[in-house]
Amino acid sequence: MSKKSKLLPIILCGGTGTRLWPLSRRSFPKQYLSINNKKNSSFLQSTIQRIKNLENNENPIIVCNEEHRFITAEQLREINVKPASIILEPTSQNTAPAITVAALKSISTGDDPILLILPSDHQITNELDFINSINEAKNSALDGKIVTFGIKPNKPATGFGYIKSEEPFQKKVLKPYQIEQFIEKPNKELAEKFLKSNNYSWNSGIFLTKASILIKEIETYAPEIIFHCRESIQKKIDDLDFERLEKDSFQRCPNISIDKAVMEKTSLGVVFPLEVDWSDVGSWNSFWENSIKDKNGNVLIGDAISVASKNCLINSNSRLTVGLGIDDLIIIETNDAVLVTTKSNSENIKSLVNFLKNNNKIESVENRKVYRPWGNYLCVDDASFWKIKKIEVNPGESISLQLHKKRAEHWIVVEGSAKIEIDDKKLNLKANQSCFVPIGAKHRLSNPGDGPLIIIEVQSGEYLGEDDIIRFKDNYGRKVL
Repeated sequence: MSKKSKLLPIILCGGTGTRLWPLSRRSFPKQYLSINNKKNSSFLQSTIQRIKNLENNENPIIVCNEEHRFITAEQLREINVKPASIILEPTSQNTAPAITVAALKSISTGDDPILLILPSDHQITNELDFINSINEAKNSALDGKIVTFGIKPNKPATGFGYIKSEEPFQKKVLKPYQIEQFIEKPNKELAEKFLKSNNYSWNSGIFLTKASILIKEIETYAPEIIFHCRESIQKKIDDLDFERLEKDSFQRCPNISIDKAVMEKTSLGVVFPLEVDWSDVGSWNSFWENSIKDKNGNVLIGDAISVASKNCLINSNSRLTVGLGIDDLIIIETNDAVLVTTKSNSENIKSLVNFLKNNNKIESVENRKVYRPWGNYLCVDDASFWKIKKIEVNPGESISLQLHKKRAEHWIVVEGSAKIEIDDKKLNLKANQSCFVPIGAKHRLSNPGDGPLIIIEVQSGEYLGEDDIIRFKDNYGRKVL
């Protein structure tokens, strides 16, 4: 492939993944979770690692929600990937605006790459076959087609969209097929009919196309989207390693998928067979199906035990969880919520999360573990006038120079070394040493070491909210006094 036709991955990372609650929540959604009980890589990391051996492969453009920017950056750092750009969406407007801003970014330097557009939260095995399918489809993209990839169904799934091709897929024949129709998630009867026909494939949501071709089709069929996306890029703010889109312009984009905005209207769309084991892992039942099981069909993750139980998923994240004499159940335990449901009912979890939101349950959207640019903190316990946190500061990082008007803090180093500023004092503490930060004192915590710094923070005061903070200096572009 010539230099002019380099391959640029676009990774869509903006979903909320509520169907895998309580592990996946708005504050830490599915794409950042580990895929299974034998692999430490998250869905996002696996998506990027899967394509590392593609020819002429460029560093990816990542599109994610601004709320998840530091989680995204940290997970990329963990696998030694430096992205071409991390574009921050101020709101989730579906795939059409996200893909549009990435396509516009891809041509901003005068190039016209082939875009490989990938959801960040899918599971694909037999990765060599995946690479082969992408390579085989490049010629169609170079010929001016917008290629989407279809997976031959192996069951009458009602949780996926389908693509109908004008002619049936031929077994082991990798070629483009003209698209006749996109079909929303069908009922069981229709899905069983689709399974029997080689004209129907699951819609993977993966695309391959020249950037200029895609932009031209968006201009033709979704001019409102491209107008507002261009405006949001023109008014963007460069924020450290991120490109923050201008909110008002981006929010004016219709909330619509790329399928509805372009693919259902264009004459350039073709579907290419993707002969791999694929799943979007869109429910806990799907998670169970795609995980390694013991001899009784159980998937056990974390401190989980099954006794006289069959075909269960028990995922324990903070304490011993035991299933005794149970069958076909999903048990997901976290430090602040426990889900117990039948596998057949796990498709309804999205409705459950909406129910919890409507009842003002903070657990519906937020995790106790909160990510910051310098590391993370976990709320261990709390009451009206005190709170205990476990704080982890990454090597070489620092919290902002700050003060609190309504709370004092006691810091105990449990691992690593800490550099601490409290007003005019400077301290260097090691494990088992501690210090006290009075109300109103300017303070800063830094990790000068090569390994993690872990401290236990005990807060006390009349108000313990995260908004009781005045910043004076910050390394991460956050607002300071």
